[in-house]
Amino acid sequence: MVDRIWLKNYPAGVPGQVDLDRYKSLGDLFDDIVDKFAANPALHNLGFTMSYGDLARRSRDFAAFLQELPGLAKGERVAIMSPNLLQYPVALFGILRAGMTVVNVNPLYTPRELEHQLKDSGAKAIVILENFANTLQEVIKNTQIVHVITSQVGDLLPVPKRWIVNLVVKRVKKLVPAWSIDGTTDLPAALARGALAPFNAPTITRDDIAFIQYTGGTTGVAKGAMLTHGNLLANLEQVGVWVSRTFKEGTEIVIAPLPMYHIFCLTSTLAFMKWGSLIVLITNPRDMPAFIEELRRWKWTVMTGVNTLFNGLLNVSGFEGLDFSAVKVVIGGGAAVQLPVAERWKRVTGGYITEAYGLTETSPGVCANPLGTAWNGSVGLPFPSTDVTIRDNAFNELPVWNGDGDVLNCTGEICVRGPQVMKGYWNNPAETAKVMQDGWLKTGDVGNMNADGYVTITDRKKDMIVVSGFKVFPNEVENVVAMHQGVLECGVVGVQDDKSGEAVKVVIVRKDVQLTKEVIVEHCRLQLTAYKVPRHVEFRDALPKSPIGKVLRRELRETAGHGSDP
Repeated sequence: MVDRIWLKNYPAGVPGQVDLDRYKSLGDLFDDIVDKFAANPALHNLGFTMSYGDLARRSRDFAAFLQELPGLAKGERVAIMSPNLLQYPVALFGILRAGMTVVNVNPLYTPRELEHQLKDSGAKAIVILENFANTLQEVIKNTQIVHVITSQVGDLLPVPKRWIVNLVVKRVKKLVPAWSIDGTTDLPAALARGALAPFNAPTITRDDIAFIQYTGGTTGVAKGAMLTHGNLLANLEQVGVWVSRTFKEGTEIVIAPLPMYHIFCLTSTLAFMKWGSLIVLITNPRDMPAFIEELRRWKWTVMTGVNTLFNGLLNVSGFEGLDFSAVKVVIGGGAAVQLPVAERWKRVTGGYITEAYGLTETSPGVCANPLGTAWNGSVGLPFPSTDVTIRDNAFNELPVWNGDGDVLNCTGEICVRGPQVMKGYWNNPAETAKVMQDGWLKTGDVGNMNADGYVTITDRKKDMIVVSGFKVFPNEVENVVAMHQGVLECGVVGVQDDKSGEAVKVVIVRKDVQLTKEVIVEHCRLQLTAYKVPRHVEFRDALPKSPIGKVLRRELRETAGHGSDP
C-alpha cells in the first residue's frame, strides 16, 4: 500500500480520488457538453468561430460517413494528419463517436516516419490536409490505407472566406506540393454524404481503445500507446479538479498553441471543453508576431505551452504590452520550465506558470504544482487517484528525501500507477513488458520525492551523463546556462571523452552575438561543481526540437561528434 504523503498538501477542495464512473465513453462526455452548451462558441480558428452545436452536427455527419465506408467497423483505426484547424476536432469527435480509434499523426512526418506509423497501427482510413498529401502518396501503397479524406485549410470556413483562403494557400503561397492519390474524398463531400446517412451510435465501454497515441520516437522507433476511453476520462477528471476551481461555465477562453495531435494539447483541450470554454486554435505558433496579434484580440483566461514557447513569446516585441488581467491558468509541460523563463513570465504577466508532468503513456497527466505556486524546481504533487513511487534498477522502492543526506540516495526511476495509465503498446507486448511491472509504469524519468510529496525530475535515464563515475543531469546544467542573459536557448548532452568517459557539452542559441565559450564556462563555474561544468560549448542558429518545442537531445548527440567545438 502506497503512503500518499502528498494528500496533506493538496489545495483546498481537491479530492484524493476522482469519480471514475461518471461517463462510459468520450462520446458520452461530448453529448453532455453539447446538451449544456450547444449555443456557446466552442472553437475559433482563422477568424471563424464554431459553436458546440455546429461541432456536434458536423462530427455526427463525419461519423455517419465513416460508418458507411467498406471495412470500417467499430474499433478500426482512422488516422488524422493535420495541424490545428477546425477540421481536426470535427474529424476527432467523428471518429470517436463512430466507435473507431484515432491515430494522431504529426503532419511534419517524413515518408519513412509516416509509413511506420500507418503500418504499425493498421489504419484503414486517413484524414489529411492536402498540404501533406504528397508525403502520403509516397508510402500509401505500403500501408493498409484504403480510404483517404482530404481537406484544404479553409474547408470549414464560410463562403467566400473559404474560397479566398484556399486560393491563397494553394496558388499564392504555393503551400500545397503536387500530389496524386486515386479515389480520395474531400472533406466537404464527406460531410455532405454523412448528413444524408443514418448514424448508429455504437456501444462503447471505458475499456475500448480511443487513441493509439505514438510516442515521439526521440529514444528509438515510435511506439503506439493504447489509451482507452477510461484512461482519457480519468485524466480529464484529474486535470479538471486540479485547475478549474476558479472556472465559470461558458466564459473561459483557452489559447491552444500546441498541436492537437500531441497528447498534452489534446487532453487539456478536452478538459477545458467540459466547462463550455471557447478554444482558440493556433495553427502556426512559430509565427510569433501573428500569434501575439491573436492573443491581443482575446480576454483569454487559460493557455497551455512548453518552455520554448513561453521563452519565444517573452522575446518577441509586443508581448509585454498585452492585457493579462483575465489570465487564470498557464500550464507548462512537455519539458522542464526553466527558472529564468518562469521568473520573467511572472514579471511580465503577473502570473505564474503552473508546471506539470506527464507522458504519452499516462494520457498524459501525472503531477502538477498547485495553482499560484512559484517556480520550485519540481513538477508538483501526484494527481488524485494516482500513485507515484521512486525505484532503483532492481525495482525496490526508494525512500523520500527529507532534506538530509545525499539526495542521490533517494533518486531513481519515477514509477506511476493510476487509471490514466495506458493499456500497453499496440502490437508490442515485448516493449509493454519492459515498462509495465506489477501494475506500475516505469516512466524512464529519473527523479525523487520529498517529504511533502513533491516530485522533482532530474532527467531521462538515457540522457544522464556520467563523468568519471559522477552523474550529471542535463536539466541542471541547462538551467544554469539559461540563467545567463546572453543565452536564448540551450541543450546539454554528453559526448565521448578519452579521459573521463563522457564530458558535458552545451549547444547554445545566442541572444547576445558577442557571447563566448569562455564567458559561459566561467558563468557555470560559479554555479556548478567542476565535473558538471561544460567542457565543450557550441553555438548554433537553432536547436532540433519536437513538434511541441522540446529540445531533442538525441539529435544533439548525433551531431555533437567527439565533443570538438566549432
